[in-house]
Amino acid sequence: PTLSATAPSSRRLACSWFPPPLDPAPGERRNHSHYDPIMYRVAVSRLRALEHHARATRYASTSVAKRSSGGFFSWLTGEQSSQLPPLDFPLPGVMLPPPLPDHVEPGKTKVTTLPNGVKIASETSPNPAVSLGLYVDCGSVYETPLSSGATHLLELMAFKSTTNRSHLRIVREVEAIGGNVMASASREQMGYTYDALKTYMPEMVEVLVDCVRNPAFLDWEVNEQLQKVKAEIGEISKNPQGLLLEAIHSAGYSGALANPLMASESAINRLNSTILEEFAVENYTAPRMVLAASGVEHEELVSIAEPLLSDLPNVPCPEEPKSIYVGGDYRCQADSDKTHVALAFEVPGGWRQEKDAMTLTVIQMLMGGGDSFSAGGPGKGMYSRLYLRVLNEHQQIQSFSAFNSIYNNTGIFGIHATTSSDFVSKAIDLAIRELLAIATPGQVDQLQLDRAKESTKSAVLMNLESRMVASEDIGRQILTYGESHISRCEYGNVCIRLLKKCDAAGMEKPIEHFLKAIDKVTLKDITTITEKIISSPLTMASWGDGMSNEGIDQSAFCPVGPGRVS
Repeated sequence: PTLSATAPSSRRLACSWFPPPLDPAPGERRNHSHYDPIMYRVAVSRLRALEHHARATRYASTSVAKRSSGGFFSWLTGEQSSQLPPLDFPLPGVMLPPPLPDHVEPGKTKVTTLPNGVKIASETSPNPAVSLGLYVDCGSVYETPLSSGATHLLELMAFKSTTNRSHLRIVREVEAIGGNVMASASREQMGYTYDALKTYMPEMVEVLVDCVRNPAFLDWEVNEQLQKVKAEIGEISKNPQGLLLEAIHSAGYSGALANPLMASESAINRLNSTILEEFAVENYTAPRMVLAASGVEHEELVSIAEPLLSDLPNVPCPEEPKSIYVGGDYRCQADSDKTHVALAFEVPGGWRQEKDAMTLTVIQMLMGGGDSFSAGGPGKGMYSRLYLRVLNEHQQIQSFSAFNSIYNNTGIFGIHATTSSDFVSKAIDLAIRELLAIATPGQVDQLQLDRAKESTKSAVLMNLESRMVASEDIGRQILTYGESHISRCEYGNVCIRLLKKCDAAGMEKPIEHFLKAIDKVTLKDITTITEKIISSPLTMASWGDGMSNEGIDQSAFCPVGPGRVS
């Protein structure tokens, strides 16, 4: 609104949209509908407040106009303002920082083997934090009937009391430096990790090594964790996918890989501190340990860790437990409106067959899949085959995705589906159709393959930017191959091992070596590997109320291989 001043003596501001009342004509009564004294007084009081700030506002506007670069305020004041230099010219007297390099050389992985067989591996990183990991070649495959469930319990007992520290002291020391500790157990390896700032690396190494090699296994702490195991077993019905993965291993394998990763009810009543200590002493030996780090200088890491690890006993590594894939069937009846079902086949050779492992990684990305609802936003996996051909076409299916679990010498690959109980038979037919399509020449075009290869490369490279993933990658490579060989990273449901194959001189080849290996995967490779996989015996597992009478004849896969009934 515009403001106009009334008589100078009154110094009163009047609002232009609120006209003063008109005097009535002779013989005419005043019409009070055009005049409200209360409204008028309120408006005048507000305008008086504006008058109080009018002069300061006017003076401030004038000063701003003098410093402006021309325009409306300069037109009002009639003054010519000073011109600022254009932004594409440097300011006089200001020193420019040196430009960043166009390319940063990736850190080199260095490996040192101590006289007792412990390996220390690391790579440098510009990050201010460091990620340490102590990895042990020990898992459920090394369990005996007496020690069954020890791996699960060891994971829960990580960073508890040691012979040098109480659990409370360990917690306080980790908190004091803002660190983060974690333990993970798998069928073939155990991992203990510690993340904090580089400044505290000596303290990190000392605490990490102490917790892994000197656990006290106090009876009351062991019993406390056994109660947690019991609670986890009671909650397994809320995780049908995890249950099916365990069932696939127990039904599909004969031997070490059939050992459950999760402790059973009978193991809770059998396990104690003595059994746990004997299992750790037998398996936590020097040649089966790797200390890996990302973000540290190798020489500094060796100087700190060697005194703490050099006295570990040098016990020869035991023979790797044998596992034979046989195929099988597992069904769990549950009162649920959904049914979870998984079909799986063997991946012969495991990670030791490098070319096949590389091709299988691309197949995993090619098939893809996911859930009908994406919690992280739309777009993830939209162009994968299972998403386009199954999830988008059948609303009864809640999830449909390819999965794999690959080990040193073998592995499994298949499809997991979650569907309404009355749609199970159709979902199984769709899974068979998709597996046969990948194994049939001409069903996968070059565009789909190129997209899968690019997705594979980007997924791995982006994961390796994380120092925690890089540290784990180094440690698990060396446990598997004895050197930093090809990388394996966890990306969603895709377990990927790729990268950095060492040449004859022991030097790492650049990352381009991995990229070229992925680019060399052809449509024929996809067909050949898939045909080999689905020619193995079928393993099927289900959880729910829709599989009581369902069955699969292996002859359904006869177009690409001999039919076998599991």
